[in-house]
Amino acid sequence: MEQVLSTLRQQQPKHLETLLELLRMPSVSTDPSRKGDVQVTAEYLKRHLEQIGLEQVTLHATKGHPIVTAEFCHQPEKPTVLIYGHYDVQPSDPDHEWITPAFEPDIREGRIYARGSSDDKGQFFTHICALEAYFASGTELPVNVKVLLEGEEEIGSPNLAPFLEAHRDWASCDMVLVSDTSMYGEDQPSITVGLRGLAYMEIFVKSPNRDLHSGVFGGAVPNPANVLAEIISKLRTPDGKIQIPGFYDDVLELTADEKAAVDALPFDTKEYKKAIDIKGFTGEMEYSVLERVSSRPTLDVNGLWSGYQGEGAKTVLPAKAGAKVSMRLVPNQDPNKIAALFINYVKQIAPENVEVEVREHHGGWPVVIDLNFEGIQAAARAFEKVYGKEAYFTREGGSIPIIADFKRILGADSVLMGFGLTKDGLHSPNESFSIRDFHRGAEVSATFLGLLAEV
Repeated sequence: MEQVLSTLRQQQPKHLETLLELLRMPSVSTDPSRKGDVQVTAEYLKRHLEQIGLEQVTLHATKGHPIVTAEFCHQPEKPTVLIYGHYDVQPSDPDHEWITPAFEPDIREGRIYARGSSDDKGQFFTHICALEAYFASGTELPVNVKVLLEGEEEIGSPNLAPFLEAHRDWASCDMVLVSDTSMYGEDQPSITVGLRGLAYMEIFVKSPNRDLHSGVFGGAVPNPANVLAEIISKLRTPDGKIQIPGFYDDVLELTADEKAAVDALPFDTKEYKKAIDIKGFTGEMEYSVLERVSSRPTLDVNGLWSGYQGEGAKTVLPAKAGAKVSMRLVPNQDPNKIAALFINYVKQIAPENVEVEVREHHGGWPVVIDLNFEGIQAAARAFEKVYGKEAYFTREGGSIPIIADFKRILGADSVLMGFGLTKDGLHSPNESFSIRDFHRGAEVSATFLGLLAEV
């Protein structure tokens, strides 16, 4: 292991330069105009995995963006780890809020600023660096490894579950290793053992056949923007209670031990508010802030559009209005059931004098992983060896829908070994990733694989 870690440290400049090259590729999966860029990124990763020594490297076409797989399996008596990551990224807009262009990586004060630096190129690439160090050092890889990199995570991974179903034998493994989460704090490693699920919806309201003069028609013609605002106002109460009938029916409350574990985590509400520049909290006040952001279901508007959006005034009564709404779900909530409840409720409260359409985009099941799982325990030891601190076990408020699919299709639990920080600005302008944690992440990954061989 010392030889592997020594090689990793020698290769740090090379690994950083390769990551910067990967970050220059605008692999935005949701933008049809970037389809070619996503393809180029997949092809680049295929070549790189071949160059470092992985075997059976394959680029699989899907109905959407490609999936890249590889393997190195020469230890029949040892565990098999499936390393998962996604090479697609969120759109960069609003581009004018970036200090430097989103796809021109810039290093400032020990951090890489670029779209995808933390979510997820920088994080999954730590494991590729660890594998390269094993091969380059001449050290036998202690376990069996498979690699699966997809290009559609940011749009709900629509083709990954079908891929796993079709390639179940190849994808069979003892655990899935994923780095797409955050540490609890700077220099404080943590392992995510719970993720919320997701139901993502969109509401469309239509009324007149075109935008109208608000002075000539206002007061008699239904205004889709006003109607949409009224609908949204009825989705939840000011104290965060979601008003959809049946929404809470299947929610599992935290057990006493789970609540105690949350309460034991160090958390400074003043620092939390300062970090994101808010004046106060909202939501279910009978629950702690940590519980609200990790263990309670939510409903939030993610986007609103209607009418005139330009500078100055234009007195129109808009013909259309729309809203994107996400609901984060907790254990025992079924995203399909929640989506149906949402659709029925919106149609029930919508007035009859407008046309209302509700679309379901994508969703995912919540996940909770047993703390005693051997992969979790090995990850905790690996973090402690590299960071010199015990790792916390946390639940994260975000969703990674494919984690539940790994369990459902492959029967494999996941090890959520995140190296990011909440200040990385995922999905926001000026996303960044710590170079130090990029390199330490590779060391944790290499150490983890070594420890697994001892299980």
